[in-house]
Amino acid sequence: MRVLVLNPGSATLKATVLEPPGRDRLFDRTLTWHGAPGDRGAIKEAVDAAVTAAGPGVGAVGYRVVHGGERFTTATLVDDAVVDAIDALGDLSPLHNPVAAATIRAARERLPDAPHVAAFDTAFHATLPEAARRYPVPDDWIAAGVRRYGFHGLSVAWSTHRAGELLDRSVGDLRLVVAHLGGGCSVTAVDGGRSVDTSMGMTPLEGLMMGTRAGSIDPGVVLRMIRSGRSAESVEADMDRRSGLAGVAGTSEMEDLLAREAVGDERATLAIALFVRRAAAGIAAAATTLPSIDALIFTGGIGEHAEPVRERIVERLHLVARGMGDPVASDGDRVVRYDRGPAVLVIAAREDLVIADAVRSVVG
Repeated sequence: MRVLVLNPGSATLKATVLEPPGRDRLFDRTLTWHGAPGDRGAIKEAVDAAVTAAGPGVGAVGYRVVHGGERFTTATLVDDAVVDAIDALGDLSPLHNPVAAATIRAARERLPDAPHVAAFDTAFHATLPEAARRYPVPDDWIAAGVRRYGFHGLSVAWSTHRAGELLDRSVGDLRLVVAHLGGGCSVTAVDGGRSVDTSMGMTPLEGLMMGTRAGSIDPGVVLRMIRSGRSAESVEADMDRRSGLAGVAGTSEMEDLLAREAVGDERATLAIALFVRRAAAGIAAAATTLPSIDALIFTGGIGEHAEPVRERIVERLHLVARGMGDPVASDGDRVVRYDRGPAVLVIAAREDLVIADAVRSVVG
């Protein structure tokens, strides 16, 4: 069965066609929304283009949805109620869930006879123990739904599976730290295939410094900005879109920042230094939740392609790993072994494979 996988972001729609269990992409295209973020007409236009380009023979459609809330802890067959529930979670993921809901509605209209399946980034973290899931806040806050969910679960699930293949080990025997570094950034500790700790929390704003998000900052900063007269909505927008690498150096593109750093740009140098410092701290924190570490995995756009950034992060992790050896290529993914400490892996993010497999599992 051919599966069209749609991965909607705030600015782009990634579309691939797979025929699981095969891993080769039969079709692969990234479309840009032509319009304001969340513009329904632009989303419908992009979905129409993706379905047309994918061609005939698509038997099912799978979607990446960032936030599943309390309700969605596994991949789910989509109906009207599911789409409405995804949309309603937009207050927890305003950049992603409303766009995902609009994408699903457009694709269901275009392919009404195909089954549609939503796969959730938060679902992988349903195994978080209470000590990792709970915030140290009053019980009435917890009763109001305040808790940590975690994100990038589809990426972490693939990295975990692929690490077992590359290391020729059973996933159930592996203890891993997965650093997904891209536009959004997170670190997850995985013990025997189960998420036991992760840096993102109730929303994708918590944790590491990111492309346009600051990550964890003093909550008093937010209160101060609101008390100074800024609306909560404008502060939230700044934290989502005007912070992180972009907030420090004017761009979220790491390749551009590295080029600017090479010619002495101080803002770029500072942005990269902040990013490296916080990524290394997040990895070290995740390591403390595991009895031991078999491998540290880098994935995501920065994790895969920004070698100088990876090297600087690992240099700071002198208590975790030392003495980098020569990389060994394997299907585009790389294994870097250390004289001491865990292996270091660079794995291409393949959320589309996890989603396609989820579709096959749900549809049968």
